[in-house]
Amino acid sequence: MTERPADDAAPTPAADAAAEEAARRRRLAEVFGDVLPETPDEPAPHRHDDQWYLENRPPHHE
Repeated sequence: MTERPADDAAPTPAADAAAEEAARRRRLAEVFGDVLPETPDEPAPHRHDDQWYLENRPPHHE
């Protein structure tokens, strides 16, 4: 019987977790397809200065 070389060691827990996550994503893609992009649900907030708010103020707020 031959022994395994030292570089053929068992995968690390991090590698196992990454492989499981990749397999989970593949299964989801097979069932549901790649419908939605992987982006946050909320868009980035817009930053405006006071002048923008004054110019875009609704008439009933004057």
